[in-house]
Amino acid sequence: MRNLIVMSLMAVGGYAMIASCGSSAESKKTTPVIAEAEKFYSADTSLIPHDQFGEAVRYGRELMVNTAQYIGPEGSAGKFAGNKLNCTNCHQDAGTKAFSFNLMASHENYPQYRGREGKVLTLAERVNNCLTRPHNGKPLPLDSKEMVAFLAYLKWINSFVPKGTHFKGAKNLAVSFPTTAASPEHGQVLYQANCSRCHGSNGEGQFTADKSTYIYPPLWGSQSYQPGSSMHRIIKQAEWLKNNMPFDKAMPGKPFLSDADALDIAAFVNNDAIHPRPNPKSFDYPHITEKAIDYDHGPFADTFSIAQHKFGPYTPIIDYWKSKGVKPIY
Repeated sequence: MRNLIVMSLMAVGGYAMIASCGSSAESKKTTPVIAEAEKFYSADTSLIPHDQFGEAVRYGRELMVNTAQYIGPEGSAGKFAGNKLNCTNCHQDAGTKAFSFNLMASHENYPQYRGREGKVLTLAERVNNCLTRPHNGKPLPLDSKEMVAFLAYLKWINSFVPKGTHFKGAKNLAVSFPTTAASPEHGQVLYQANCSRCHGSNGEGQFTADKSTYIYPPLWGSQSYQPGSSMHRIIKQAEWLKNNMPFDKAMPGKPFLSDADALDIAAFVNNDAIHPRPNPKSFDYPHITEKAIDYDHGPFADTFSIAQHKFGPYTPIIDYWKSKGVKPIY
């Protein structure tokens, strides 16, 4: 999935007119004010410092963009990722694109409790989760040059966003839920019309000329992400698709796909009945009451079926958990 360039700011507001009290009143222009909530934030790579920390930041960004080259199955710095995906395939623009699993606040947000593991994770552990799940690989040593570089880069991009508050694009775009289940059958039609030209009719993706990585990543098969990865959850993937795909039609905050269509495409892509994936080592969630509602592996702490957790309709599940005084996770 091709990276898109995110605009750093959206111009908002106008000029305020101030009249003087004299008979020759004149208007004066004030400085335009851009509301914080309306900004799209980006990281200016020309501002990376020219020192040892800056070197780590640059390497961290390289690892985000060219993951397979450095730590993929044939990586020059070690073989940690089990496939040739790059972090920026999902965290577009090296983690700085709005509504695209944006990482600009990750350094501030971790350590963080995660229901998937049932414990508080450090940011380094979260990085390794990506290597072991969507990348189907093994963890980086916590003191390795590569892990330090990832963390240095995440700290640096965090400096470009406001602290302690939500900012536009920090999360994926939410989707509204139809009253019916997502349809893999309709999703297949939409996939062939919108997605197959880049990701292939069989979800195989497109390699670069030297086959060192992908121009467009595979969406299923042995070289794609594992079950249980965020992209394998239909709601999560639909939120991502809504803002980012098709790459040449969607713009940040301006979707091309409808919510229902995004859910249907995600249902088709993640239909394990027809699309094989790498076998995960664990499905985790030691506390079943903390499972995301679109996580499709039991046991569950409710009476809804595996199929409904997978494809929906989701509103009855959400209403059930709210009736119990529990915030549903998705």
